[in-house]
Amino acid sequence: MTETAFERALHERTNDMIDACTRCGKCVEVCPVTGPAGVGDAPPRDVIGGIIDILRGGEGTKAAQAWAKGCALSGECIEACPEAINPRFLLAMTRLALNGAIDLRERRRRGVEYFRSVADGVKVLSRMQLSDAELARLGQEVEPRLSVGSTAAAGERPDFVFYTGCNVLKTPHIALLALDIMDALGVTYKVMGGPTHCCGVTQLRAGDAEVSGRQAVSTIDKLAEAKAGVISWCPSCHVQFTETTLPAVEKMRGARPFEMTPFMRFLMPHLERLRPLLTRPVPMRVALHRHPGIKGVTEAGIALLRMVPGVELVDLAQPEVGLVGNTLSALPEYKRGLHLAELEAAVAAGVDALAVIYHVDYREFCAHERDWPFRIVNVLEIVGASMGLHHDAGFKRLKIMQDADAIVADCRDVLAARHIDPAQARAVVIQAMLSEQPLPLGRPG
Repeated sequence: MTETAFERALHERTNDMIDACTRCGKCVEVCPVTGPAGVGDAPPRDVIGGIIDILRGGEGTKAAQAWAKGCALSGECIEACPEAINPRFLLAMTRLALNGAIDLRERRRRGVEYFRSVADGVKVLSRMQLSDAELARLGQEVEPRLSVGSTAAAGERPDFVFYTGCNVLKTPHIALLALDIMDALGVTYKVMGGPTHCCGVTQLRAGDAEVSGRQAVSTIDKLAEAKAGVISWCPSCHVQFTETTLPAVEKMRGARPFEMTPFMRFLMPHLERLRPLLTRPVPMRVALHRHPGIKGVTEAGIALLRMVPGVELVDLAQPEVGLVGNTLSALPEYKRGLHLAELEAAVAAGVDALAVIYHVDYREFCAHERDWPFRIVNVLEIVGASMGLHHDAGFKRLKIMQDADAIVADCRDVLAARHIDPAQARAVVIQAMLSEQPLPLGRPG
């Protein structure tokens, strides 16, 4: 099969990094998941050497394969590299190479299957919770009469494109609060996201670089219409674009079409403008669930919470691992242990709420509110409460029911109005809501 321009750009960038790598092993030394991933006692230099061997067409070593497959995208390796290369990207390309042993038709089938699963979950769960106007505001057009969300005047380019990604639309109150905050700051934006603006990460994970590139480049061309760049919400999409697709496009076209900034980091220069809008005290002891994968995001969450009058921020002193919750899914036992330890630490600290930043963590943690003596909230819910902003957290209310039939019955009227088959809705609720529970509900003992 002929190599596409996108695939060629990926290979060229990979080879550039391989040539620059000195095999010092510092990236392996700082990785927090080498133990859980099964790397064992292999010397760090040998592990990164095995990665390079795989990328050059060899088999590598068992330790190298284990490290690549268990990567949680924590990002410490990037900071540790003395040659300023990106080991996280090299591990993504290693997983792509390992998947290359699978028949292309099977890889493509897996990519399509996962994409459809995400698309069905996003479409059904968002429509179970939102009005037509709210869906349109989030860029999800339901009826031709409803324009897709943009706050720019007709014929004008917005300051930013707000790129939701796909899965935050399952917990849409979080995205709506982000838009409310941008409205309060006077920022103009156009919202894009959902399955029609795919970042290509699902196809890349399945080992199909060709389709991944085609999807992602198409989305990049749609995103490149704002004056000041793109604001991203989803961390997986952000890493996919900034570390894989945008650099490949830059190699292909000689220029990068825009810069992408995570929403929480976007807020940092605007904190003093935001501070006067935080007028309502929110008396709570709050702990923040933290991931280090995108530098500056956790720090922004801490800064926001400290600005809210009445909030007392509590540090639970728990390990900070991974890009976001689902990047730990290859290490399920380790992930369950992290979740349980954090919940128990929150009890011991007497917090009123465990706050998360990302939508994935919200989905994984929110139903624990049923069994533990504190709330599970998104950071923007706390900020919004101080600003007088609120959107119902429908996902949590439904998930706490823990009964697919009861959830479908609760949403019967909206399913009928949206012409959604209750059987399809039930299947989506099971697959995209109830089955996504890394740590089973209930408290030990």
